[in-house]
Parts: sequence; structure tokens; C-alpha cells
Amino acid sequence: MGCDMRVLGLDLGERRIGVAISDPLGITASGVEVIQRAGLDRDLARLSALIGENEVGEVVVGLPRHMNGSMGEAARKAQEFAAMLEARLEEMGLAPRFTFWDERLSTVAAQRALLEGDMSRAKRKQVVDKVAAAIILRAYLDSKPRA
Repeated sequence: MGCDMRVLGLDLGERRIGVAISDPLGITASGVEVIQRAGLDRDLARLSALIGENEVGEVVVGLPRHMNGSMGEAARKAQEFAAMLEARLEEMGLAPRFTFWDERLSTVAAQRALLEGDMSRAKRKQVVDKVAAAIILRAYLDSKPRA
């Protein structure tokens, strides 16, 4: 990862997409948005806009594996969605690197963190996806060696 290039983290769900972004140095991970799924074209358009606006150099996509590590239908859907997003970005002249990251239990960890914060059920439902995206992105950033 080059300097001054943000990393975008995605938690892809059936109904919502959690989005998190790093600072330009790749040190912090902050949840920024929950996109309500509104059709493939609109979902891709919103993500493409976020990636362009924030000068994203890498996209980390949460890959939902089974607990035994195998990949199922949800993982295949995540890979297909990422490929479509990558194609859309290429059409726009953008070419961030795509990385898949094992997201097992990220949503569980997000739920636990929000429960510990004594947040209401309605409020948790609104933010859990972007918190999960931040957890995925944070784990990825923590795995990278620091210069």
C-alpha cells in the first residue's frame, strides 16, 4: 500500500453494505456509511463514487467463509460483486487493488461492541454493518507491516 492512499473496507450483506475507510496513512479505520441495497447498478454507483471521492488505492472485501474455512454461496456472491465493482471502476479510469479478507465473526464482534456500548436495538441495526466493515478493515490494516 502506497503512502497517502486510503483503503476502503466492505461488509457485503443481502440488504445492506457496510463501508469503512482508512486515513491516508492506513493507520485508522472508521465506519463511514451503510448503503441500503437498492439494485446492483445503484449499489455499484454509490461505491464507485465513494472510491473516487476518497482517492482509494485498495478495496478490502469481507469474504464470508464457513466456520471450517470453506467458501459457500455468500463468499461466491462477494467475489462476483467485487468483480463487477472492479469492472465499473476500470470504466471510470480507477484501478484500486482488490483484496479479500476473512470476515468470519466480524458481525458478531460488531454486535458485541455495540451491546457493550448499551446502544438500543434500533440504533444497532442502523450501524452494525459499518462497524463490521471497520472491524474487517482494522484487522487487515493490523496485518500489514509498518514502515
